[in-house]
Amino acid sequence: MIFKLKYLLLYISLSSCLSAFAQDSTLINKPLRWNLPQCIDYAKKNNIQINSLRLSQQTAQQEYLLAKASRLPNLSGSASQNFTHSNAGNNSANGGGGSGFGASGQYSLNSNVTLYNGNYINNNILQKNVEVASANLNIIQQENDITLQITQAYLTVLLDKENIVSDTSVVNTSKAQVKLEQERFNVGSVAKKDLIQIEAQNATDQYNLTTAMNTERGDLLTLKQLLLLPTDADFDIPKPDTIILNNQALVPLKSAEDTALKNRPEIKNGQLGLDIAQYSVKLAQAGYKPTLTAGGAIGTQYASGNNYFSQLNNNFYQQIGVTLAVPIFTRRTVKTQVEEAKINVDQAQLTFKNTKITLSQTVERAYINVQNAQSQYDAAQVQYNFNVESYRIANEQLKIGSSSIVDFLLQKTLFVQAQQAFIQAKYNLLLTQKIYDFYRGIPVNL
Repeated sequence: MIFKLKYLLLYISLSSCLSAFAQDSTLINKPLRWNLPQCIDYAKKNNIQINSLRLSQQTAQQEYLLAKASRLPNLSGSASQNFTHSNAGNNSANGGGGSGFGASGQYSLNSNVTLYNGNYINNNILQKNVEVASANLNIIQQENDITLQITQAYLTVLLDKENIVSDTSVVNTSKAQVKLEQERFNVGSVAKKDLIQIEAQNATDQYNLTTAMNTERGDLLTLKQLLLLPTDADFDIPKPDTIILNNQALVPLKSAEDTALKNRPEIKNGQLGLDIAQYSVKLAQAGYKPTLTAGGAIGTQYASGNNYFSQLNNNFYQQIGVTLAVPIFTRRTVKTQVEEAKINVDQAQLTFKNTKITLSQTVERAYINVQNAQSQYDAAQVQYNFNVESYRIANEQLKIGSSSIVDFLLQKTLFVQAQQAFIQAKYNLLLTQKIYDFYRGIPVNL
């Protein structure tokens, strides 16, 4: 039977290890191509800070159950058994010598219940219940923080991918231009310096593409580490076909601020923190009031020498009573506890006020960021459109030989700068819109 139990325990342990290994193997062996909601969901399930807060919530729940149980009476039992030995000495009744053995025992059940203690138990239950609610809001608040972090990191990688696409297009065009200039040089249509300038520009374009790819690799690593994925995981994100910007009128700041102050978890948690502090005052004030407890006990005992069961029956007793404890002089202990609790209420009020101010300022900053990003995007779009046309004309002029290499390279540089500014402005606007909408209670999605 012992061997079977050992094998069973070994099987359970191996099964647990294999299950954990299989889960890690899924992340390692299978390519991961996650969109933004998948990244956010995975982070909420696996983030260490969030899981730590979930454990804190479980602890708060246990404290609440313990507080509720304090209304119930307790019950304890005790039993003692003693054996004694003594030398009888020269005892005529024992024939002048010998020894004696004896045994005795005591058995009892005891119970106590609090009848009144200044409403301490009820207020303690209410406070613990509020602490459970606060622990739940802490989880939601941390989930919101990780959502914004993941969103910013995700959009940064998308920005990098679009930069790579644009830089690749520039490199391909540059290669074609080098080929064209090489053919012209071979027939003597252009000077050597013109060919060298085009080749130098091609090398610069290649360098910019390499830099963009390195940037994407580093930002993708940042997102991967933020998700706490294994180092061996083959992780990447798909590039959406189109990026849809919100073209609707910007929601007024006052509306967004009111929504955030009403629904955000940090505001609700601030109010709960104030409630917890106020309950602490009531708990401390209970020290001024008397405590009334009731108790009861039953028990019996016996000693060797007489009939065992008769002694248990004859010595059986029952006891019930109440105890009233009235605080008379506590050397300022209770008063100090009450005053400190009131100070904590004032501190909680300041914390709550600061939380509301901070949130209002954050929403206002998000609102201004959207306005700034929108105006920057509009300007970048106009700049990009004109530079696209200017670069197209310069490219055509270069082909027919009506433009110098210097003028063409200048237009190309302006075009590349405008293109990069436009891409940057587009993703900056997208990020600021998502953040502003998130404070309005709209889930993040692309």
